[in-house]
Amino acid sequence: MITSALQQDSYEELPEQRMWKAVLASTVEEWISGPLRKSRVAEDYLFNNERDFREVCESAGLNPEYFRSRLQRLRKTGARPVSLDMSRN
Repeated sequence: MITSALQQDSYEELPEQRMWKAVLASTVEEWISGPLRKSRVAEDYLFNNERDFREVCESAGLNPEYFRSRLQRLRKTGARPVSLDMSRN
C-alpha cells in the first residue's frame, strides 16, 4: 500500500533511491499502524526531524517539503493513504 504511494517518475530509479523509498514507506507504515511507541517515534521523525528527514527524502528522489505536506494532510484528516504521488519536485 505505502510502497505504491511512493510512485516513480518516468525515469529509471537507482537502487539506492528504491532503498530510501522503502525506508520512508516503512516509517509511514509504523506511524499509521505500528505499536504506540514505534508510532510515536515514526511520527516524531516524519514531522519534527529536519536534517535526516531531508537527506533521506532527497536520497529517495523526493521533495521533502511536498512529502511532509502530504503527510500533514493525512495527519489532519486521519485518513489512510491509498495512493499518493510523493515524487513531485
